Amino acid sequence: MKYIIKYTIVLLIFTFLVNCKEEVRSTSSDKVVVNFKKEGVLSIKKADSDSIIKTLDIEIADNEYETQTGLMYRTSMEQNQGMLFIFPDEQLRSFYMKNTKIPLDIIYIDEDKTIVSFQKNAQPMDESSLPSNVPAKYVLEINAGLADVWGFEVGDKIASNSIDD
Repeated sequence: MKYIIKYTIVLLIFTFLVNCKEEVRSTSSDKVVVNFKKEGVLSIKKADSDSIIKTLDIEIADNEYETQTGLMYRTSMEQNQGMLFIFPDEQLRSFYMKNTKIPLDIIYIDEDKTIVSFQKNAQPMDESSLPSNVPAKYVLEINAGLADVWGFEVGDKIASNSIDD
C-alpha cells in the first residue's frame, strides 16, 4: 500500500512538471526575433508614365515555409522595406494576419506585374480573410498606410531585380 501511494505521488509530480514545461514552450513564440534580410530591390512605377513612384528593399518569400510565415513575429519594418511573395502561378489569393504584429498594406499583383487589388491597413493578429478578389501571382506587404501615402493605384506596375522576366 505504501508503494502505491509513493508511486502515485511521484506520478502526480512528474505530470505536473511535464505540464509546466509545455506551458513555457507555448509562450516561447513571444520571444521569436526575425530580422529583415534584403534580397532584392523593387520599384513601383506609374501605369501611365512609367515613372518610378517608390523603390523598396525587399525580402523574398518564394517557398512554402516562407509564404506561410511571411512577416509573422516581427515587431517592426522600416518604411523603405517590404516583403514580396512570389507564387508559382496566378490565382485568387487570400492572406491573414495571424501572429503578425505590425499593421500592413497588402498589394496583390498579377503575372504581368500589374497591381490588381489592395487590402489596406490589415490589423495585427486578425485572422480574417483578406482576399485578392482577382487572380494574383505576387503579393507585396508594406507598412500600413504607405500605399495611400505613396499614391499606389490599381494598374501601377512593379519591377524587381529579383523577379524572373
